[in-house]
Amino acid sequence: MNDVKNKLPTHSTRFVNSSQYGLSLLCLLSLVLLTMGMSHAEDKRITMSAEHIANLGVTLGKLETVSQVPVLYAPAKVVIPPKQEYIVSASQAGLITQLNAALGDQVKAGEVLAEINSSEIVSMQRMYLKASSELELGQLVYDREQKLLEDGVIAERRWQETRTVHNTLVAEANERRQLLEIAGMTVAEITELKKRRQLSGVLRIRAPITGIVMERMAVAGARIDSLVPLYRVANLEELWLEINIPQEHIGQIKLGDQVLLEKPPTESEAPEQQKGSLAPVTAKITLLGQTVNPENQTILARALVKGQLTDVRPGQRINTQIIQPNNGMAFTVPNTAIAQHAGQAFVFVRSAEGFTAHPVSVIGKQGDDSTIKGPFIGTEIIAEKGAVSLKANWLGLGSEE
Repeated sequence: MNDVKNKLPTHSTRFVNSSQYGLSLLCLLSLVLLTMGMSHAEDKRITMSAEHIANLGVTLGKLETVSQVPVLYAPAKVVIPPKQEYIVSASQAGLITQLNAALGDQVKAGEVLAEINSSEIVSMQRMYLKASSELELGQLVYDREQKLLEDGVIAERRWQETRTVHNTLVAEANERRQLLEIAGMTVAEITELKKRRQLSGVLRIRAPITGIVMERMAVAGARIDSLVPLYRVANLEELWLEINIPQEHIGQIKLGDQVLLEKPPTESEAPEQQKGSLAPVTAKITLLGQTVNPENQTILARALVKGQLTDVRPGQRINTQIIQPNNGMAFTVPNTAIAQHAGQAFVFVRSAEGFTAHPVSVIGKQGDDSTIKGPFIGTEIIAEKGAVSLKANWLGLGSEE
């Protein structure tokens, strides 16, 4: 029994030694392959003939310099600036007798949108005419007393009393006139009222700005109270884009950055074009929000769009791309020209012997192209297609990765 026990450890020791030997051999082989790959990667030159390049299907092209760099895509909503939007309301209670504008109509500033029969406007006109008549009479007294003061006929105190009464009459007449203007009467209508002294119960509601009727909120024949809204009119020559920027990208966005709008596809476009394309309309970021939306963890960025636009409407949700000017040398290349290795992007530049792998930084992407920065002057010829095969040759892996 003792002999058997003494022999057992010997077999166990042999088994452990064999396993350790196999593991060591595997590690050694991996180290050799890794060293070979690193040695290939350190030498960024790829030597191959023109025939070999053609067999690999490599396509050559030139670097294209870009002046703007795409930063990110983000959804946006088109809204009307508050200063460009007005609610047209009835200043006095009455009966709507006529509505002249419909939804979507373009109106001009001063154009009559509605007419209202109002007894209140008649009362206001009567009070104005009364104040105007009293002022005319008071003006005669004022002029006469002023002449008597100059001739030394009346005392200074009497003149002061006359002047106080006159100033009161002027203030009251001006107040009645301003109330008519607030009610909606024009200067020409008030002048005509004073001249003819003929009262009218028709109150004309006019457009405050030139713009588009966005909403109609009343119907003809309805009796309404004062300050009831009738129309909503907006000037669409200036719009805002409210862009939702993910909070992790807010450091990339700056005031003044340009925003490209994605043009919605039309029915006539081919299926491959149905995703939409970037329209030439641009906007500029004018505001970066200071708070984060707790629901979607985004920050509001506001961009200003100016000019009459045909593809952008208030309330529309649209995709945008934020771009920044390029201060350094940046180039656009096809995505197929970029190869990845060890967490680094490379492009292959044509040389006399074949190609040279150059490390680059990918700073933006747009569709099938990428924007890169690297040690280039802009005249280099690169491999636009076949980067995968060139990478395999570079790392010594043959024609396949």
